[in-house]
Amino acid sequence: MDMENEPRINVTRSTMPPLEEYVEEIKPIWENHWMTNMGMVYKKLQRDLKSYLEVPEISLFANGHMALEMAIEAIGLKNIKGGEVITTPFTFISTTHAIVRNGLKPVFCDINFEDYTIDADKIEELITPQTVAIVPVHVYGNICDVEKIQRIADKYNLKVIYDAAHAFGVKYKGIGIGNYGDATMFSFHATKVFNTIEGGGVAFKNEAYKNPLHELKNFGIHGPEDASAVGGNAKMDEFRAAMGVCNLRRMDECLASRKMVADAYNTRLGGIPGIKLNKANPDATQNFSYYPIYVEPEIFGKTRNDIYNELQKHNIFARKYFYPAINEMSCYKDSFEQNTPIAHDVSEKILTLPIYEGLSQKDVNRICDIICSLR
Repeated sequence: MDMENEPRINVTRSTMPPLEEYVEEIKPIWENHWMTNMGMVYKKLQRDLKSYLEVPEISLFANGHMALEMAIEAIGLKNIKGGEVITTPFTFISTTHAIVRNGLKPVFCDINFEDYTIDADKIEELITPQTVAIVPVHVYGNICDVEKIQRIADKYNLKVIYDAAHAFGVKYKGIGIGNYGDATMFSFHATKVFNTIEGGGVAFKNEAYKNPLHELKNFGIHGPEDASAVGGNAKMDEFRAAMGVCNLRRMDECLASRKMVADAYNTRLGGIPGIKLNKANPDATQNFSYYPIYVEPEIFGKTRNDIYNELQKHNIFARKYFYPAINEMSCYKDSFEQNTPIAHDVSEKILTLPIYEGLSQKDVNRICDIICSLR
């Protein structure tokens, strides 16, 4: 087959309900003309997500970034003079932007090599009198050491805000991951395992955060005639909420399909010298949100970039995710760089392969055949 005519496979493909189902869900919007400002569909999705994620409260946002940025502010951390936040450099840049845009200083802690999350054993040595919070990130659906992080936070009276953009629906020891820390941000972006086209949510249990989160995403408005805070506009509209309602109904089907893809990769790529697969935590459920491989060129014989380029020749688009590490990006490398050798190494050698609902066994085999041909 001519390579130019080979079917395109992206690293992900958005989950979407049948068109007829979505149309049925949005019909009431045409009847009541209520398109935004926390209407009936928003409230339905909010109830459904509280139940699915098994969290006490959740506030919905237009996107995950604003959800995280406003969660940090709602908890009372914005513009604390000299305030430092310990976080990971192995994440999407949004995580760090949310910290910096709140007037805080990111302090980068290295990751562990087992699951690529923040190394909890290295957090305490980075704490100073200026430290106000920890912002850890659950990566590829792998969860952080939530128990150790909480012990450290309790010891030093620090806030913990989790970035769970990759961990929708994951449970640890039977408890929804959104119950840990002071708040947890979920992303509902189109590329995520659950999407509302664009969207996000903040799960929390402290009722004191409810009004600040609501006001911050709604111009600071409190009641019909007053604004009690300086807020922005980050409300989720009814059309996005409707997509979420539809997609949430199909989560079991979506996860089963993704699991089949992951199992197929495991069968074909497991045991190949020089390719390290994702290691599942036996105490946590999986959501199969990403399929990362770590490539050791001195053993496999080719680099991560070699695999990436060869797949692209065949119209298959994997992703170097995350690359580069955040503290090596132009906007941060001269201001907030810390020594994080494992994060640097992993960012240079990690590749996420295509995984999404409906990716066929035939396509998985084609991807694996190309990778194996490079040995």
